[in-house]
Amino acid sequence: MRYKASFFDRVLHFKEPAGTSRGVYVTHHSYYVRIEREGVVGIGECSALPDLSCDALPPNRYEEVLGRACAFVEQAGGIPYEMLRGYPSILFGLETAFLQVDAKGSAALFDTPFSRGEAGITINGLVWMGSFEEMFRRLQEKLEAGFRCVKLKIGAIDWEREMDLIRHIRAHFPKSDIELRVDANGAFTPANALERMELLARYDIHSIEQPIRRHQWREMSRLCRESPLPIALDEELIGVNRPDMKQRLLDTVNPQFLVLKPSLHGGMTGCREWIGMARERGIGTWITSALESNVGLNAVAQFCAEVYGPQPSMPQGLGTGMLYTDNIDMPLQIRGDKLWYLANS
Repeated sequence: MRYKASFFDRVLHFKEPAGTSRGVYVTHHSYYVRIEREGVVGIGECSALPDLSCDALPPNRYEEVLGRACAFVEQAGGIPYEMLRGYPSILFGLETAFLQVDAKGSAALFDTPFSRGEAGITINGLVWMGSFEEMFRRLQEKLEAGFRCVKLKIGAIDWEREMDLIRHIRAHFPKSDIELRVDANGAFTPANALERMELLARYDIHSIEQPIRRHQWREMSRLCRESPLPIALDEELIGVNRPDMKQRLLDTVNPQFLVLKPSLHGGMTGCREWIGMARERGIGTWITSALESNVGLNAVAQFCAEVYGPQPSMPQGLGTGMLYTDNIDMPLQIRGDKLWYLANS
Protein backbone atom coordinates (compact mmCIF):
# COMPACT_ATOMS: atom_id res chain seq x y z
CA MET A 1 0.00 0.00 0.00
CA ARG A 2 1.52 3.26 -1.17
CA TYR A 3 1.38 6.43 0.90
CA LYS A 4 1.39 10.00 -0.32
CA ALA A 5 2.80 12.53 2.14
CA SER A 6 2.89 16.33 2.05
CA PHE A 7 2.61 19.28 4.41
CA PHE A 8 1.25 22.81 4.65
CA ASP A 9 1.38 25.56 7.26
CA ARG A 10 -0.98 27.98 8.97
CA VAL A 11 -0.67 30.95 11.33
CA LEU A 12 -3.15 30.98 14.24
CA HIS A 13 -4.11 34.14 16.14
CA PHE A 14 -4.71 34.22 19.90
CA LYS A 15 -7.93 35.75 21.17
CA GLU A 16 -5.90 37.32 23.99
CA PRO A 17 -2.10 37.56 24.31
CA ALA A 18 -0.81 34.40 26.02
CA GLY A 19 1.74 35.50 28.61
CA THR A 20 4.46 33.22 29.99
CA SER A 21 7.71 33.92 31.81
CA ARG A 22 9.45 33.61 28.43
CA GLY A 23 7.35 36.27 26.74
CA VAL A 24 3.95 36.81 25.19
CA TYR A 25 2.47 34.89 22.27
CA VAL A 26 0.04 36.67 19.94
CA THR A 27 0.30 34.26 16.98
CA HIS A 28 1.32 30.65 16.58
CA HIS A 29 2.79 29.12 13.42
CA SER A 30 1.92 25.45 12.93
CA TYR A 31 2.59 22.92 10.19
CA TYR A 32 0.23 20.12 9.18
CA VAL A 33 1.32 16.85 7.62
CA ARG A 34 -1.08 15.12 5.22
CA ILE A 35 -0.87 11.35 4.71
CA GLU A 36 -3.02 9.59 2.11
CA ARG A 37 -3.47 5.88 1.45
CA GLU A 38 -6.03 4.45 -0.96
CA GLY A 39 -8.06 7.65 -0.82
CA VAL A 40 -8.11 7.87 2.99
CA VAL A 41 -6.52 11.01 4.40
CA GLY A 42 -4.96 11.64 7.79
CA ILE A 43 -3.89 15.07 9.07
CA GLY A 44 -1.45 15.62 11.92
CA GLU A 45 -0.21 18.84 13.49
CA CYS A 46 3.50 19.60 13.82
CA SER A 47 3.56 22.44 16.33
CA ALA A 48 6.92 23.63 17.67
CA LEU A 49 7.07 26.52 20.15
CA PRO A 50 9.72 29.22 19.60
CA ASP A 51 12.42 29.43 22.28
CA LEU A 52 11.08 26.27 23.93
CA SER A 53 10.80 23.20 21.70
CA CYS A 54 14.00 21.28 21.02
CA ASP A 55 12.99 21.28 17.34
CA ALA A 56 12.04 24.97 17.09
CA LEU A 57 14.08 25.60 13.94
CA PRO A 58 13.94 28.45 11.41
CA PRO A 59 11.11 27.75 8.95
CA ASN A 60 13.39 26.72 6.07
CA ARG A 61 15.23 24.16 8.21
CA TYR A 62 12.04 22.85 9.84
CA GLU A 63 10.46 22.40 6.40
CA GLU A 64 13.58 20.57 5.23
CA VAL A 65 13.30 18.01 8.05
CA LEU A 66 9.55 17.70 7.53
CA GLY A 67 10.12 17.16 3.81
CA ARG A 68 12.65 14.39 4.50
CA ALA A 69 10.18 12.72 6.86
CA CYS A 70 7.45 12.85 4.20
CA ALA A 71 9.85 11.35 1.65
CA PHE A 72 10.64 8.51 4.06
CA VAL A 73 6.92 7.83 4.52
CA GLU A 74 6.44 7.54 0.76
CA GLN A 75 9.48 5.32 0.29
CA ALA A 76 9.27 3.08 3.36
CA GLY A 77 5.56 3.24 4.23
CA GLY A 78 6.12 4.08 7.88
CA ILE A 79 7.39 6.62 10.41
CA PRO A 80 11.17 7.16 10.79
CA TYR A 81 11.07 7.00 14.60
CA GLU A 82 14.80 7.07 15.26
CA MET A 83 15.37 9.88 12.77
CA LEU A 84 12.68 11.92 14.53
CA ARG A 85 13.65 11.38 18.18
CA GLY A 86 15.07 14.89 18.16
CA TYR A 87 12.01 16.31 16.37
CA PRO A 88 9.09 15.50 18.70
CA SER A 89 6.61 17.89 17.08
CA ILE A 90 7.13 16.29 13.66
CA LEU A 91 6.93 12.79 15.14
CA PHE A 92 3.67 13.67 16.87
CA GLY A 93 2.19 15.03 13.65
CA LEU A 94 3.08 11.88 11.72
CA GLU A 95 1.77 9.62 14.48
CA THR A 96 -1.53 11.50 14.41
CA ALA A 97 -1.84 11.34 10.62
CA PHE A 98 -1.11 7.61 10.50
CA LEU A 99 -3.62 6.91 13.26
CA GLN A 100 -6.29 8.82 11.35
CA VAL A 101 -5.56 6.85 8.19
CA ASP A 102 -5.81 3.61 10.18
CA ALA A 103 -9.12 4.90 11.59
CA LYS A 104 -10.40 5.28 7.99
CA GLY A 105 -10.25 9.06 8.19
CA SER A 106 -12.04 9.44 11.52
CA ALA A 107 -10.73 11.87 14.14
CA ALA A 108 -11.49 9.15 16.73
CA LEU A 109 -7.91 7.87 16.77
CA PHE A 110 -8.40 5.14 19.40
CA ASP A 111 -11.42 3.09 20.42
CA THR A 112 -12.17 4.44 23.90
CA PRO A 113 -15.21 5.66 25.86
CA PHE A 114 -13.98 9.19 25.10
CA SER A 115 -13.81 8.62 21.33
CA ARG A 116 -17.26 7.02 21.42
CA GLY A 117 -18.68 10.09 23.17
CA GLU A 118 -19.52 8.09 26.31
CA ALA A 119 -17.13 9.82 28.73
CA GLY A 120 -15.51 13.23 29.03
CA ILE A 121 -12.01 13.94 30.30
CA THR A 122 -11.81 16.13 33.40
CA ILE A 123 -9.51 19.08 32.69
CA ASN A 124 -8.05 22.04 34.54
CA GLY A 125 -8.82 25.63 33.65
CA LEU A 126 -5.82 27.71 32.61
CA VAL A 127 -5.28 31.28 33.83
CA TRP A 128 -2.59 33.08 31.85
CA MET A 129 -0.19 35.59 33.33
CA GLY A 130 -1.45 39.13 33.56
CA SER A 131 -2.18 41.86 36.06
CA PHE A 132 -3.73 41.07 39.45
CA GLU A 133 -7.13 42.15 38.21
CA GLU A 134 -6.88 40.25 34.90
CA MET A 135 -5.85 37.00 36.56
CA PHE A 136 -8.55 37.15 39.22
CA ARG A 137 -11.17 37.94 36.59
CA ARG A 138 -10.03 35.00 34.49
CA LEU A 139 -10.13 32.74 37.53
CA GLN A 140 -13.70 33.80 38.30
CA GLU A 141 -14.65 33.05 34.68
CA LYS A 142 -13.21 29.54 35.00
CA LEU A 143 -15.13 28.90 38.21
CA GLU A 144 -18.34 30.20 36.71
CA ALA A 145 -17.79 27.84 33.77
CA GLY A 146 -17.64 24.90 36.17
CA PHE A 147 -13.93 24.24 36.63
CA ARG A 148 -12.81 22.84 39.98
CA CYS A 149 -9.09 22.69 39.17
CA VAL A 150 -7.29 25.79 37.90
CA LYS A 151 -3.67 26.28 36.88
CA LEU A 152 -2.15 29.74 37.34
CA LYS A 153 0.80 30.87 35.24
CA ILE A 154 3.09 32.80 37.59
CA GLY A 155 6.43 34.54 37.26
CA ALA A 156 5.54 37.52 35.08
CA ILE A 157 4.33 40.16 37.54
CA ASP A 158 5.84 41.17 40.87
CA TRP A 159 6.19 38.18 43.22
CA GLU A 160 4.45 39.96 46.10
CA ARG A 161 1.53 40.83 43.85
CA GLU A 162 1.28 37.20 42.77
CA MET A 163 1.22 36.11 46.40
CA ASP A 164 -1.44 38.73 47.10
CA LEU A 165 -3.47 37.16 44.31
CA ILE A 166 -3.10 33.65 45.73
CA ARG A 167 -4.02 34.87 49.22
CA HIS A 168 -7.02 36.66 47.75
CA ILE A 169 -8.08 33.50 45.89
CA ARG A 170 -7.83 31.34 48.97
CA ALA A 171 -9.71 33.92 51.05
CA HIS A 172 -12.63 33.54 48.64
CA PHE A 173 -12.23 29.93 47.46
CA PRO A 174 -11.01 27.26 49.90
CA LYS A 175 -9.36 24.01 48.86
CA SER A 176 -12.72 22.25 48.98
CA ASP A 177 -13.98 24.59 46.24
CA ILE A 178 -10.96 24.71 43.96
CA GLU A 179 -7.70 22.84 43.42
CA LEU A 180 -4.89 25.27 42.57
CA ARG A 181 -1.88 24.37 40.48
CA VAL A 182 0.83 26.87 39.64
CA ASP A 183 3.29 26.91 36.75
CA ALA A 184 6.42 29.01 37.20
CA ASN A 185 7.93 28.19 33.78
CA GLY A 186 11.37 28.35 35.40
CA ALA A 187 10.90 31.87 36.78
CA PHE A 188 12.41 31.17 40.24
CA THR A 189 16.11 30.86 41.02
CA PRO A 190 17.84 28.11 43.03
CA ALA A 191 18.45 30.73 45.74
CA ASN A 192 14.82 31.83 46.21
CA ALA A 193 12.80 28.82 45.01
CA LEU A 194 12.57 26.92 48.30
CA GLU A 195 11.46 29.96 50.29
CA ARG A 196 8.81 30.77 47.71
CA MET A 197 7.52 27.21 47.58
CA GLU A 198 7.30 27.06 51.36
CA LEU A 199 5.16 30.19 51.22
CA LEU A 200 2.98 28.78 48.43
CA ALA A 201 2.47 25.54 50.36
CA ARG A 202 0.57 27.48 53.06
CA TYR A 203 -2.25 28.03 50.57
CA ASP A 204 -3.03 24.41 49.71
CA ILE A 205 -1.36 24.40 46.29
CA HIS A 206 -1.57 21.02 44.57
CA SER A 207 1.81 21.30 42.81
CA ILE A 208 4.20 23.65 41.06
CA GLU A 209 5.50 23.09 37.54
CA GLN A 210 9.12 23.79 36.72
CA PRO A 211 10.07 26.19 39.56
CA ILE A 212 13.60 26.84 38.20
CA ARG A 213 15.03 26.80 34.70
CA ARG A 214 15.94 23.46 33.20
CA HIS A 215 19.40 21.87 33.04
CA GLN A 216 20.00 22.36 36.78
CA TRP A 217 19.49 18.74 37.81
CA ARG A 218 21.38 18.93 41.09
CA GLU A 219 19.45 21.98 42.26
CA MET A 220 16.14 20.57 41.06
CA SER A 221 16.86 17.32 42.89
CA ARG A 222 17.50 19.26 46.10
CA LEU A 223 14.24 21.16 45.70
CA CYS A 224 12.29 17.96 45.07
CA ARG A 225 13.71 16.55 48.33
CA GLU A 226 13.20 19.64 50.47
CA SER A 227 10.11 21.38 49.14
CA PRO A 228 6.82 20.91 51.03
CA LEU A 229 5.14 21.53 47.67
CA PRO A 230 5.10 18.69 45.09
CA ILE A 231 7.15 19.54 42.01
CA ALA A 232 6.19 18.65 38.45
CA LEU A 233 8.79 18.63 35.69
CA ASP A 234 7.80 20.09 32.33
CA GLU A 235 10.46 22.05 30.42
CA GLU A 236 13.08 19.85 32.13
CA LEU A 237 12.00 16.96 29.89
CA ILE A 238 12.48 18.85 26.63
CA GLY A 239 15.35 17.49 24.57
CA VAL A 240 15.74 14.42 26.77
CA ASN A 241 14.77 12.01 24.02
CA ARG A 242 16.82 8.84 24.55
CA PRO A 243 15.58 6.20 27.02
CA ASP A 244 18.90 6.10 28.90
CA MET A 245 18.81 9.88 29.41
CA LYS A 246 15.21 9.72 30.59
CA GLN A 247 16.13 7.12 33.19
CA ARG A 248 19.12 9.17 34.32
CA LEU A 249 17.01 12.32 34.69
CA LEU A 250 14.30 10.62 36.72
CA ASP A 251 16.78 8.81 38.96
CA THR A 252 18.78 12.00 39.55
CA VAL A 253 15.95 14.46 40.15
CA ASN A 254 13.22 12.13 41.50
CA PRO A 255 10.29 14.55 41.00
CA GLN A 256 6.77 14.01 42.30
CA PHE A 257 5.09 14.52 38.89
CA LEU A 258 5.77 14.78 35.16
CA VAL A 259 3.67 17.02 32.90
CA LEU A 260 3.77 15.50 29.43
CA LYS A 261 3.17 17.24 26.11
CA PRO A 262 3.50 14.97 23.07
CA SER A 263 4.59 17.89 20.82
CA LEU A 264 7.47 18.63 23.19
CA HIS A 265 8.29 15.33 24.87
CA GLY A 266 8.76 12.78 22.13
CA GLY A 267 5.39 12.40 20.48
CA MET A 268 3.05 9.67 21.66
CA THR A 269 5.87 7.13 21.56
CA GLY A 270 8.15 9.24 23.76
CA CYS A 271 5.36 10.03 26.22
CA ARG A 272 4.58 6.33 26.58
CA GLU A 273 8.25 5.83 27.51
CA TRP A 274 8.08 8.63 30.11
CA ILE A 275 4.84 7.25 31.60
CA GLY A 276 6.22 3.72 31.87
CA MET A 277 9.43 4.88 33.55
CA ALA A 278 7.51 7.19 35.89
CA ARG A 279 5.17 4.40 36.99
CA GLU A 280 8.14 2.18 37.78
CA ARG A 281 9.41 4.90 40.14
CA GLY A 282 6.10 5.92 41.73
CA ILE A 283 6.05 9.28 39.91
CA GLY A 284 2.66 10.68 38.90
CA THR A 285 1.95 11.99 35.41
CA TRP A 286 -0.65 13.98 33.55
CA ILE A 287 -0.91 15.10 29.94
CA THR A 288 -1.40 18.58 28.54
CA SER A 289 -1.61 20.19 25.15
CA ALA A 290 1.02 22.68 24.00
CA LEU A 291 -0.87 25.50 22.27
CA GLU A 292 -1.77 23.32 19.30
CA SER A 293 -4.83 24.03 17.19
CA ASN A 294 -7.81 21.72 17.63
CA VAL A 295 -6.14 19.19 15.32
CA GLY A 296 -3.31 18.65 17.80
CA LEU A 297 -5.58 19.07 20.82
CA ASN A 298 -7.85 16.29 19.60
CA ALA A 299 -4.86 13.98 19.10
CA VAL A 300 -3.56 14.75 22.60
CA ALA A 301 -7.00 14.11 24.11
CA GLN A 302 -7.47 10.87 22.17
CA PHE A 303 -4.03 9.73 23.33
CA CYS A 304 -4.76 10.74 26.93
CA ALA A 305 -7.98 8.70 26.96
CA GLU A 306 -6.17 5.68 25.53
CA VAL A 307 -3.30 5.85 28.03
CA TYR A 308 -5.22 6.59 31.24
CA GLY A 309 -8.58 4.99 30.52
CA PRO A 310 -12.05 6.51 31.02
CA GLN A 311 -11.30 8.01 34.44
CA PRO A 312 -7.82 9.59 34.75
CA SER A 313 -6.76 9.97 38.38
CA MET A 314 -6.35 13.76 38.09
CA PRO A 315 -7.47 16.63 35.82
CA GLN A 316 -5.58 16.87 32.54
CA GLY A 317 -4.38 20.03 30.78
CA LEU A 318 -6.57 19.98 27.69
CA GLY A 319 -8.37 23.31 27.89
CA THR A 320 -6.58 25.15 25.08
CA GLY A 321 -9.17 24.60 22.36
CA MET A 322 -10.67 28.09 22.67
CA LEU A 323 -7.45 30.09 22.47
CA TYR A 324 -7.59 31.11 18.82
CA THR A 325 -9.86 33.33 16.74
CA ASP A 326 -9.24 31.15 13.67
CA ASN A 327 -9.01 27.64 15.09
CA ILE A 328 -9.67 24.54 12.99
CA ASP A 329 -13.06 22.90 13.53
CA MET A 330 -12.97 19.56 15.34
CA PRO A 331 -15.75 17.66 17.16
CA LEU A 332 -14.57 18.79 20.60
CA GLN A 333 -16.61 20.56 23.25
CA ILE A 334 -15.94 21.69 26.81
CA ARG A 335 -18.89 21.21 29.14
CA GLY A 336 -18.25 22.31 32.69
CA ASP A 337 -14.81 20.94 33.57
CA LYS A 338 -14.80 18.11 31.02
CA LEU A 339 -13.62 17.88 27.43
CA TRP A 340 -15.94 15.80 25.25
CA TYR A 341 -15.54 14.29 21.80
CA LEU A 342 -18.76 14.58 19.82
CA ALA A 343 -18.72 11.15 18.21
CA ASN A 344 -21.76 11.66 15.99
CA SER A 345 -20.77 15.06 14.57
